[in-house]
Amino acid sequence: MELKLLNSKKKVALDDAIFANEFNEALVHQVVTAFLAGARAGTHAQKTRAEVRGGGIKPWKQKGTGRARAGTIRSPLWRKGGKVFAAKTQSYQQKVNRKMHRGALRSILSELVRQERLVVVDEIKIEKPKTKAFIKQLGDWKLGEDLLIITESVDTNIFLAARNLPHIDIRDVAASISDPAALVGAEKILITTEAIKKLEEVLA
Repeated sequence: MELKLLNSKKKVALDDAIFANEFNEALVHQVVTAFLAGARAGTHAQKTRAEVRGGGIKPWKQKGTGRARAGTIRSPLWRKGGKVFAAKTQSYQQKVNRKMHRGALRSILSELVRQERLVVVDEIKIEKPKTKAFIKQLGDWKLGEDLLIITESVDTNIFLAARNLPHIDIRDVAASISDPAALVGAEKILITTEAIKKLEEVLA
């Protein structure tokens, strides 16, 4: 398979084993869900009525007060009482083996090519870390606002120029491979030829 370069008349050859797979929706969903679940902190914690301090004595006598019966001030019905189904600290990690993760990435990349959302350039370079110059270059390429840029290694000038742009994310190959949700969520992905070679090495 060949894909035309954005800023040139040349074409880049893509490995069919990586960029020409059928879209496995179930596998992609499982891997993306596992990634998002693993990003959850899981540090929420509440107390049950047994863990809340106080409430050891009956607040008033059973009869004769005109008020409802109460055995403890830490009842879930009371303000500052314990929770009935208290949230507890837990891990949301889901196990996804390497074969499944790589298979999902191949499936995502292949679908991006089919939908023409994967755009390849020879290189991305700006002389100074200026946001205005970077926006102008992207405008000339007509890539839209929601963009994920993947390079072999993050260039300092490009990173500094794009860090104030809310819908543009710049990552190296290693970071993009570890985050399948970013690949799925981006409207378009701009990738360099060197990054494609590195992708093919990792996913081969």
